Amino acid sequence: MARILAIETATEACSVALVDGDTIVARHELAPRRHAELILPMIEGVLAEAALPRSALDAIAVGRGPGAFTGVRLAIAIAQGLALGLHRPVVPVSTLAALALEAHIAFEPLDEAPTAGVTVGGASAPTARPLILAAIDARMGEVYAATFEPDADDLVTPLDAEVVCPASELAVPVRDAYLVAGSGWAAYGDALASRLAQAPRATYAEMLPRATSIARLALRELARGNAVDAAHVRPTYLRDKVALTVAEQAAARQVR
Repeated sequence: MARILAIETATEACSVALVDGDTIVARHELAPRRHAELILPMIEGVLAEAALPRSALDAIAVGRGPGAFTGVRLAIAIAQGLALGLHRPVVPVSTLAALALEAHIAFEPLDEAPTAGVTVGGASAPTARPLILAAIDARMGEVYAATFEPDADDLVTPLDAEVVCPASELAVPVRDAYLVAGSGWAAYGDALASRLAQAPRATYAEMLPRATSIARLALRELARGNAVDAAHVRPTYLRDKVALTVAEQAAARQVR
């Protein structure tokens, strides 16, 4: 199995993972605005713990976004720098897909006790496997979102395109069972709930994507030949605007 170093800094969490066969070494810290300070020591830490030199890596995996612009740029830049220096390919992975995979792994059936901090509810257990709505707070009244389905590899597959839009306007594929993960639920839970055909079976409002999930998804993409040259890695922003103008803020207050 390939040896992959994975990086994810698109949200408040700074996360690194090294996968070498069945061995996984990871660092994950909730550290808003400290990603640039922490990321390189984390990388050196997982390599040292695994007793693996950089030259032994087969590829670099990176969370390509969407998410915080600065965090996405940082992850891409670090991944490109490592890959160029080692002459290794890069495997870009959706941050939303990694978040969805975290929810898939964490989900517990209704007849089991829920994990602390996780809300479980909804109708009686349906026969279909729950879809996973991954939603990250994009600020400015919007969410970055996409819907995923658990697949035969025990990973997740996207069912629609990644979008950025007001939570109240999000289009979600129809299914009688959902999981919802991410800060988008914490910020706009009522609006997102109105877009679902049924109440979600579980919600993970505080869940953040981890580099371990980036690595798991990247291994499949690498096996499928979907790695790219470092120079061709592109971030996924979904929009080119970071904040509302003063006039737009005033207009928003009037609407409220």
